Amino acid sequence: MSSRGIDGPLLLDTHVWIWLMEAVPERLGPVTRALVDQGAVRNGLRVSAMSAWEVAMLESRGRVSLTLDCRAWMRRSLAAPGLQLQALTPDIAIESTRLPGDPGDDPVDRILIATARLTGSTLATRDQRILDYAATGRLRAVAAGD
Repeated sequence: MSSRGIDGPLLLDTHVWIWLMEAVPERLGPVTRALVDQGAVRNGLRVSAMSAWEVAMLESRGRVSLTLDCRAWMRRSLAAPGLQLQALTPDIAIESTRLPGDPGDDPVDRILIATARLTGSTLATRDQRILDYAATGRLRAVAAGD
Protein backbone atom coordinates (compact mmCIF):
# COMPACT_ATOMS: atom_id res chain seq x y z
CA MET A 1 0.00 0.00 0.00
CA SER A 2 1.49 3.34 -0.93
CA SER A 3 1.24 6.58 1.01
CA ARG A 4 -0.81 8.03 -1.91
CA GLY A 5 -3.95 6.82 -0.23
CA ILE A 6 -6.70 4.28 -0.41
CA ASP A 7 -10.18 4.14 -1.81
CA GLY A 8 -12.89 4.28 0.83
CA PRO A 9 -12.65 4.41 4.60
CA LEU A 10 -9.78 3.18 6.75
CA LEU A 11 -11.07 0.82 9.45
CA LEU A 12 -8.77 0.73 12.47
CA ASP A 13 -8.13 -2.58 14.20
CA THR A 14 -8.54 -2.24 17.96
CA HIS A 15 -4.81 -2.16 18.70
CA VAL A 16 -4.21 0.47 16.00
CA TRP A 17 -6.96 2.63 17.50
CA ILE A 18 -5.42 2.32 20.97
CA TRP A 19 -1.93 3.19 19.65
CA LEU A 20 -3.33 6.20 17.81
CA MET A 21 -5.31 7.54 20.76
CA GLU A 22 -2.58 6.80 23.29
CA ALA A 23 -0.06 8.65 21.10
CA VAL A 24 2.28 5.72 20.47
CA PRO A 25 3.38 6.81 16.98
CA GLU A 26 6.39 4.48 16.86
CA ARG A 27 3.95 1.55 16.59
CA LEU A 28 2.50 2.96 13.37
CA GLY A 29 4.74 2.99 10.31
CA PRO A 30 5.00 6.03 8.02
CA VAL A 31 2.59 4.63 5.40
CA THR A 32 -0.06 3.85 8.01
CA ARG A 33 0.44 7.22 9.70
CA ALA A 34 -0.03 8.97 6.35
CA LEU A 35 -3.20 6.96 5.67
CA VAL A 36 -4.56 7.82 9.12
CA ASP A 37 -3.80 11.52 8.58
CA GLN A 38 -5.48 11.46 5.16
CA GLY A 39 -8.46 9.60 6.59
CA ALA A 40 -8.86 12.15 9.38
CA VAL A 41 -8.85 15.02 6.89
CA ARG A 42 -11.51 13.43 4.67
CA ASN A 43 -13.63 12.10 7.56
CA GLY A 44 -12.71 8.58 6.49
CA LEU A 45 -11.54 6.86 9.68
CA ARG A 46 -13.76 4.15 11.11
CA VAL A 47 -13.79 2.18 14.34
CA SER A 48 -16.07 -0.79 14.77
CA ALA A 49 -18.47 -0.91 17.70
CA MET A 50 -16.78 -4.25 18.45
CA SER A 51 -13.50 -2.41 18.98
CA ALA A 52 -15.18 -0.21 21.59
CA TRP A 53 -16.31 -3.40 23.35
CA GLU A 54 -12.84 -4.94 23.00
CA VAL A 55 -11.09 -1.88 24.48
CA ALA A 56 -13.43 -1.96 27.47
CA MET A 57 -12.90 -5.70 27.91
CA LEU A 58 -9.11 -5.45 27.67
CA GLU A 59 -9.04 -2.54 30.10
CA SER A 60 -11.35 -4.26 32.61
CA ARG A 61 -9.09 -7.34 32.58
CA GLY A 62 -5.92 -5.30 33.04
CA ARG A 63 -4.54 -6.28 29.61
CA VAL A 64 -4.31 -2.66 28.50
CA SER A 65 -3.75 0.54 30.46
CA LEU A 66 -5.40 3.72 29.25
CA THR A 67 -4.39 7.27 30.09
CA LEU A 68 -7.96 8.07 31.18
CA ASP A 69 -10.85 6.25 32.81
CA CYS A 70 -12.29 3.91 30.18
CA ARG A 71 -15.52 5.89 29.73
CA ALA A 72 -13.65 9.18 29.39
CA TRP A 73 -11.12 7.57 27.05
CA MET A 74 -13.94 6.24 24.88
CA ARG A 75 -15.69 9.63 24.69
CA ARG A 76 -12.42 11.40 23.81
CA SER A 77 -11.38 8.75 21.30
CA LEU A 78 -14.71 8.67 19.50
CA ALA A 79 -14.61 12.47 19.20
CA ALA A 80 -11.25 12.42 17.37
CA PRO A 81 -11.25 14.41 14.12
CA GLY A 82 -12.35 12.40 11.11
CA LEU A 83 -13.27 9.31 13.14
CA GLN A 84 -16.68 7.66 13.00
CA LEU A 85 -18.07 4.71 14.91
CA GLN A 86 -19.13 1.91 12.56
CA ALA A 87 -22.22 0.13 13.87
CA LEU A 88 -22.42 -3.63 14.12
CA THR A 89 -25.29 -4.29 11.75
CA PRO A 90 -27.16 -7.56 11.25
CA ASP A 91 -25.55 -7.86 7.80
CA ILE A 92 -22.07 -7.55 9.31
CA ALA A 93 -22.92 -10.11 11.99
CA ILE A 94 -24.17 -12.55 9.36
CA GLU A 95 -21.22 -11.92 7.02
CA SER A 96 -18.81 -12.65 9.88
CA THR A 97 -20.19 -16.21 10.02
CA ARG A 98 -19.91 -16.74 6.26
CA LEU A 99 -16.47 -15.41 5.37
CA PRO A 100 -14.77 -17.26 2.54
CA GLY A 101 -11.52 -19.10 3.16
CA ASP A 102 -10.01 -19.37 6.62
CA PRO A 103 -10.04 -16.06 8.49
CA GLY A 104 -9.58 -17.79 11.85
CA ASP A 105 -11.93 -18.24 14.78
CA ASP A 106 -11.48 -14.97 16.73
CA PRO A 107 -14.99 -13.44 16.76
CA VAL A 108 -13.77 -9.83 16.96
CA ASP A 109 -11.38 -10.36 14.03
CA ARG A 110 -14.20 -11.92 12.03
CA ILE A 111 -16.46 -8.93 12.78
CA LEU A 112 -13.69 -6.52 11.72
CA ILE A 113 -13.07 -8.44 8.51
CA ALA A 114 -16.79 -8.54 7.72
CA THR A 115 -17.10 -4.83 8.52
CA ALA A 116 -14.25 -3.94 6.17
CA ARG A 117 -15.62 -6.15 3.40
CA LEU A 118 -19.19 -4.80 3.60
CA THR A 119 -18.28 -1.12 4.00
CA GLY A 120 -15.58 -1.04 1.34
CA SER A 121 -12.96 -0.21 3.95
CA THR A 122 -9.29 -1.04 4.18
CA LEU A 123 -8.42 -2.59 7.54
CA ALA A 124 -5.32 -1.19 9.26
CA THR A 125 -3.90 -3.97 11.44
CA ARG A 126 -0.76 -5.57 12.71
CA ASP A 127 -2.46 -8.93 13.13
CA GLN A 128 -0.52 -11.31 10.90
CA ARG A 129 -3.42 -13.74 10.56
CA ILE A 130 -5.61 -10.95 9.18
CA LEU A 131 -2.81 -9.75 6.88
CA ASP A 132 -2.36 -13.31 5.60
CA TYR A 133 -6.10 -13.50 4.95
CA ALA A 134 -5.92 -10.18 3.08
CA ALA A 135 -3.10 -11.60 0.94
CA THR A 136 -5.62 -14.09 -0.48
CA GLY A 137 -7.49 -11.16 -2.05
CA ARG A 138 -10.56 -11.48 0.17
CA LEU A 139 -9.90 -8.30 2.16
CA ARG A 140 -8.16 -4.97 1.67
CA ALA A 141 -5.70 -4.39 4.49
CA VAL A 142 -2.61 -2.40 5.31
CA ALA A 143 0.08 -3.57 7.74
CA ALA A 144 0.06 -1.02 10.56
CA GLY A 145 3.82 -1.21 10.94
CA ASP A 146 4.44 -0.11 7.34
